Amino acid sequence: MRHAYSVDTVRAAEAELMAALPEGALMRRAAAGLAAAVAGLLPRVSGARVVLLVGSGDNGGDALYAGVRLARRGAGVSAVLLDPDRAHRGGLAALQAAGGRVAEDPFGVLAAADVVLDGITGIGGHGGLRPDAVPLARAARGSGATVVAVDLPSGVEADTGEVRGEAVRADATVTFGAYKPALLVDPAHQHAGALRLVDIGLGPLLPSAPDLEALQHADVGGMLPVPAPESDKYRRGVVGVVAGSARYPGAAVLAVAGAVHGGAGAVRYVGPVADAVLARFPEVLVHGWPPSRAGRVQAWVVGPGLGDAPGVAEVLESDVPVLVDADGLRGLDPAAVRVRSAPTLLTPHAGEAAALLGVDRGEVEAARLGAVRSLAATYGATVLLKGSTTLVADAEGSRPVRVNPTGTSWLATAGSGDVLSGLAGSLLAAGLDPLDAGSAAAYLHGLAARLVSLDAPVSARDVAAAIPRAWRDTRRS
Repeated sequence: MRHAYSVDTVRAAEAELMAALPEGALMRRAAAGLAAAVAGLLPRVSGARVVLLVGSGDNGGDALYAGVRLARRGAGVSAVLLDPDRAHRGGLAALQAAGGRVAEDPFGVLAAADVVLDGITGIGGHGGLRPDAVPLARAARGSGATVVAVDLPSGVEADTGEVRGEAVRADATVTFGAYKPALLVDPAHQHAGALRLVDIGLGPLLPSAPDLEALQHADVGGMLPVPAPESDKYRRGVVGVVAGSARYPGAAVLAVAGAVHGGAGAVRYVGPVADAVLARFPEVLVHGWPPSRAGRVQAWVVGPGLGDAPGVAEVLESDVPVLVDADGLRGLDPAAVRVRSAPTLLTPHAGEAAALLGVDRGEVEAARLGAVRSLAATYGATVLLKGSTTLVADAEGSRPVRVNPTGTSWLATAGSGDVLSGLAGSLLAAGLDPLDAGSAAAYLHGLAARLVSLDAPVSARDVAAAIPRAWRDTRRS
């Protein structure tokens, strides 16, 4: 599992570690890891042209000392100083002693660079790049060189993942000691490129609970329920699905598909398009209205393609976990969710989240982490915010926000969210708590899309069918 920590937490750990080390030792550790990572990106270090964009903070020092190591291996290293009077003196002197030089023509050296190290600002930067840094960042991006961000791309907000102005777009980011939230959460994540974590000794000094965490194969594999020899459909979990309408029959079929392929022992369908559901999945149990007469269920999914039909209020009155998606989210009353005795999982996309919060969609997309936390606090529910990086926040705010690493832009297709709802509902019915059910479902959903897309268009139906393959892959890890 990848863990990400806030700026204050990282700084506190760094201060404690620096107090126990010789002066400058921590920066040299970071620089050594950075230089090794850069060397791994080059066909050969000797003769390579490396340009350092050096700001006035510690990131500039990290870049300078990494440049020292690369210069000693034969690279031609040039430093572009954004504020010469405030550049790290020790690092600059060491670079010049190793044969590196200060660039007199910044744009000329950038145009000829093989690698550019972005050491303009560090984790304390706010509000995007300063105006004098913008042309350099643009020149680096347009040069054709590999751009490597030092710790995180300059101009992004480390704690929130927001990008409030122009920021560096890196091909890779080498971060030190711990991941920062911006490296995992969009829109900043899109600026980071490939991530590499350098161990500088902070691990024992960081708290056990991070601010964010990203599941990996083994984490998800350990969560997934496996039937015991004596299992029956109720032990595996029965999920009820209230979905679909005359206008949107496919939403019901796809939500049921997610539940069927997601391991449910049985699926009960309540809604107006039972014939369409049975035509695709004859094993589904169909029931007339109301949902309370559908028989025993261990979790409900309500909302996909429901239109203006009733059902949400009655399902929320049940005493089992409920997932609310799509049309079920329209006009959802926070009080009706907060009074529930059983858990609730809400699964909005950015537009639905904006409506629930009473803000513009752009505000949610620009500050996804803040939005998912706000929704969870307002509704007293676990919230899965779908999007370029899907986030899952628990109802109490006591556990780290989960960020899904398997998402792919090919999931931006009609019906994909319906499949995810059914899948998450099946995991709720199997007994997973909402945070685990939501984050494991998002992981499997993204992995299934990757298994079938191969960088080509993929349909929601294809994703649903590939869920068992994704399940097997995580279980084998």
